[in-house]
Amino acid sequence: MRAASRERAHDATSAATWTLRLLACRILELTGEIDELNQQLARAVNRHTAKLLARPGVGPDCAAALLITAGDNPERLGSEASSAALSGASPVQVSSGKTVRLRLNRGGDRQANAARYRIALSRLGWDPQTRAYLARRIAQGKTRREALRCLKRYIAREIYQIIITQPTPHSTATCHP
Repeated sequence: MRAASRERAHDATSAATWTLRLLACRILELTGEIDELNQQLARAVNRHTAKLLARPGVGPDCAAALLITAGDNPERLGSEASSAALSGASPVQVSSGKTVRLRLNRGGDRQANAARYRIALSRLGWDPQTRAYLARRIAQGKTRREALRCLKRYIAREIYQIIITQPTPHSTATCHP
């Protein structure tokens, strides 16, 4: 069929139409692959921690990034603060003189930090409680950027509690001396 299409593509309009048709077919194929991979990822995350996916704004990709950061042993995260520092959501003081300011830690796992940012933006788009939280922080004199930092830290606390309370999968293999 492609050979027949190439023979017909002897003017600019038919060549453009043929090219667009090929691109549309490829887009449909890739979209199908993406959907299948997203479903597999959602099933894997749901098997590990369904509570995380139940939280507003947390999709399979964000949940996977956060679970990867926590690792196989979430108990190694001693506290919520260490979890936030691990993903770069902990505040760092950048004060000078009489000005006292905080900013997000630029270290840590950038993928987990980006996942928390996507969760925050998603919640700001449709969750009235999140909008009220941001408005309250801005009314306290914080800039929008500082208020988003506070929101990401709030999300870090929430997610830490979910990850740390998940039952750890026990190995089915037993060792006999």
